[in-house]
Amino acid sequence: MLRERLYYLDPYHKTFNTRVIEESHDLEGNIYVVLENTAFYPTGGGQPYDTGTLNGVQVLNVEDIDGEIRHILAESLGTDVEVKGVINWKRRFDHMQQHAGQHILSAAFVELYGFPTISFHLGREVLTIDLDTEDVSPEQLHAVEKLANDIILENRVIETKWVTEDELEQYSLRKKLAVTGEIRLVIIPGFDYNGCGGTHPSSTGQVGGIKILATEKHRGKIRVHFVCGDRVLQQLHQKNHILSETSKLLSVPEDGVIEATQKLLETNHALVKSLNEKEEQLLTFEAKDLLHIRNQGIVKALYSGRTIQQLQKLARLLVAEAEDVIVLLVAESEDRLQFVAARGSSVEKSMKQVSITALPLIDGKGGGNDAFVQGGGQRIMTGTELLKVMEDSLG
Repeated sequence: MLRERLYYLDPYHKTFNTRVIEESHDLEGNIYVVLENTAFYPTGGGQPYDTGTLNGVQVLNVEDIDGEIRHILAESLGTDVEVKGVINWKRRFDHMQQHAGQHILSAAFVELYGFPTISFHLGREVLTIDLDTEDVSPEQLHAVEKLANDIILENRVIETKWVTEDELEQYSLRKKLAVTGEIRLVIIPGFDYNGCGGTHPSSTGQVGGIKILATEKHRGKIRVHFVCGDRVLQQLHQKNHILSETSKLLSVPEDGVIEATQKLLETNHALVKSLNEKEEQLLTFEAKDLLHIRNQGIVKALYSGRTIQQLQKLARLLVAEAEDVIVLLVAESEDRLQFVAARGSSVEKSMKQVSITALPLIDGKGGGNDAFVQGGGQRIMTGTELLKVMEDSLG
């Protein structure tokens, strides 16, 4: 029976003794054992599996396959042997803190605003819940977070109880249950009644604290990112380090980082704008020089290290300046070739023929229309050779 599993009888089990009753291989070839009883929690209900050791052998994963708890091992243990199991307590207790914290936070959203939780994910660093609402305000988040932490500070008992389907009517459950048979409730008296198969601490105080980190829209609903327990301290340490290092880089006190960053962004924006203007001016001068050396109505040039955006700008300036010109530009780098072909408004030839001819030769991709095409690919040939191919394609 589920209720007789050691992780349900006492989630604080750190070590236990039992016997291997089966050893086999799963479909992926992994070694697994089945035990007479186990304190290892298998993945389920949004909570990840426990890790640890059996007689010193690493337990890599724990799965519940049709009611059979399989312990995936790093090496063989054998069958019908006595084993000592050791739970990775740091991981287990973290999961207990996070899972109980999720119950508290989800209940707080329902208590204050009637926002039910429709999904839950316990990640390595951060947890998320998806709320059945399209919007949540900063004020609502603050109120929910405060209520959740008040419940934690009150150090209320967290009870677990096995009930039948008929007995469910006695409890105001936060959401309907999909399970039948053995039903396990996790209860914070006077605050939350919820069906759950996970592991939890014995009191809310052991959750330590809850901090909402961010929210985002997800499939029309609101996803809330948060942490509980020791993860709150980890987040605080990480963010404090980032703030401290940023303060040093900007040479301002920590409370001046936001203002200094805003000024830096404004300065950077002005510099980028100025550089773009200067580049535009230089390209204009370059376009006029190129027009002086056109040959039979064609301007062609080869560059090293230029971007496709720079080629496009230059080509547009050239055809705007001379309506009877055809422009062929190529940029080469260590392993790539890029090109642009454009025509002035009075030229009838289609530039599509240039890309149709050039792209297969450089294993490239590109696009455009009759007046303007661009593309890029591997440096299978030299830039000079590509320019010749482009010019020859025009007939």
